[in-house]
Amino acid sequence: MKTGSKITKPQISKFKFKKMKSKNWKNLVLYGFVFLFFIFLFVGLNTPNLNPETQEIPLSQAVSDTKDGKVSEIEVYDNKLVLKEGDKTYEAKKEPGSDIYTLFKDAGVDLSEVTVTVNDRTTLNNTLNILISILPILLMVGFFYFIFRQARGAQDSIFSFGQSKAKLYSKDTPKIGFDQVAGVDEAKQELKEVVDFLKNPGKYRAIGARTPKGVLMIGPSGTGKTLLARATAGEANVPFFSMAGSEFMEMLVGVGASRVRDLFNTAKKNQPAIIFIDEIDAIGRQRGMGYMGGHDEREQTLNQILVEMDGFSKNEQLVVMAATNRPDVLDPALVRPGRFDRRVALEFPDVEGRREILKIHAKGKPFESKVDWDKVAKRTVGFSGADIENMLNEAAIRAARNSRKKIDMSDLEEAATKVKLGPEKKRLQSEKDREMTAYHEAGHAIVGWEMPHIDPIHRISIVSRGMSLGHTMTEPIDRVHETKSHLLEQISMMLGGQAAERLVFNDITTGASNDIEKATQIARAMVMRFGMSNLGPVTLNIQKESPYDTDQLSPEMAAKVDVEVKRIIDNGLSEATRVLKKLRKKLDLLAQELLKRETIEQEDFEKLIGPKKLLPGHKPAVLPVEA
Repeated sequence: MKTGSKITKPQISKFKFKKMKSKNWKNLVLYGFVFLFFIFLFVGLNTPNLNPETQEIPLSQAVSDTKDGKVSEIEVYDNKLVLKEGDKTYEAKKEPGSDIYTLFKDAGVDLSEVTVTVNDRTTLNNTLNILISILPILLMVGFFYFIFRQARGAQDSIFSFGQSKAKLYSKDTPKIGFDQVAGVDEAKQELKEVVDFLKNPGKYRAIGARTPKGVLMIGPSGTGKTLLARATAGEANVPFFSMAGSEFMEMLVGVGASRVRDLFNTAKKNQPAIIFIDEIDAIGRQRGMGYMGGHDEREQTLNQILVEMDGFSKNEQLVVMAATNRPDVLDPALVRPGRFDRRVALEFPDVEGRREILKIHAKGKPFESKVDWDKVAKRTVGFSGADIENMLNEAAIRAARNSRKKIDMSDLEEAATKVKLGPEKKRLQSEKDREMTAYHEAGHAIVGWEMPHIDPIHRISIVSRGMSLGHTMTEPIDRVHETKSHLLEQISMMLGGQAAERLVFNDITTGASNDIEKATQIARAMVMRFGMSNLGPVTLNIQKESPYDTDQLSPEMAAKVDVEVKRIIDNGLSEATRVLKKLRKKLDLLAQELLKRETIEQEDFEKLIGPKKLLPGHKPAVLPVEA
């Protein structure tokens, strides 16, 4: 049917009928059979008497009444006689299988004057007995059929239980290309070689080059791994088989390996093609890491993937792509040369990448002409492509909710904050609570404003969002390296909230719990990973290679790590307290303004406190690092 052609009602009805017929005829036959079987069984087992109120008499009396001519009609059943005497009906029991003519002849009774009807139910009873005997078997078969149907995901046939559930994006499926993926220029360059191999394999074979069998894409969630894999297939114009790692796993051992074989066989029949396995760490974790041995379903599935990737011939045009955000847990055999031998790393986009991503996702949405896209790109440091798409969608929702036809800068600002911190929450707070929150956030802002390596303050608010009662946000810049000075000043800024509580109220609140947690994480990383402490440039954050390995960090060294972490935290709190004592008037001024306005943006903050001093050659605040 051509796009845009008009569909009449008869066409729609015919289409629906064919669709229903193709999908449901097997179920209709099955349900009809079951329904008729139970109706037949019910009727056979519950055949009522001819007259529920019929009286029962002894067989001898029935013979005597017949001999006396009182009985006009006899109906014979397997184990009883029904005698009609005028308007009355009687029943008499007899031995099953006995002949009525012989019975009455032996008693000297002539049945020539009596109407005798013999109802032979032997065949019916035998049929019912057979059905009753096979009923448990039928119920058992039906039960296992139901279980298999649920386990295989309701596929078309029970014999497809071991077949793969891969989604096929064929040549006819609307495809995407590299022009619809932004912020990952280096990754796209790596994958262009894969596209060229699928399009022109001859030039690589002629020179003796072997293209990678597998491409492993690693990076945080939301950075576009799946999107980039689809774009690669779209650029090469080849079938794209997509399947998540968890879809190989089932409750029955061996099903995962069977689905791997089926997936690869299907892809080979459609080559050139791309197989994409999302979240491969679900089945590709390092073997031997568990306590249950190496014969579980996950390891069998992994072994089958290794075998299939080793079985590629030189002439096969099949590329396996996979994505994970946990490359450290993958089995070494999976990432060795000859399997997933090419790694493509995706990171959070830089400012240029975010600007391009904004252009892609902004298509189809109306924006005010005053929207500053450069500012939005700078505002979204640390956002993934998925976060940016979500932010623009939230901005559009906010504009529509406020009955506006176009999205403005305030919508984008609110949406970015919502994506990062969560929606606003209206919580009932006492004036004392609001004052404590205001001083807490003002403490963060004043310490950050004073520290030369901290980014400019972007927004301060005492409006509750998520789990926090307020927030202080900076306008971060893209950094390649983290310096020791910047990390120490970050710790001081994080502890500035509690330092303000101590200074103003001579008390502390639970509101600093998240600040303390993040500060401790930074301090511990400085000691154990970055070598930024008195313990020197050593790495102490050693991972276990197996569950049977003992900790390689001695108790004495662990105690020294704890001492160093506490020293860094204490020094950060002391520095924050020193800054707030020095700038107490600015602290009080900012806190009072927050109580009035609840939220203060960067421009108003700098008018109130002054512009941040980030002069070239300005020396950072020296924090004590010696014991």
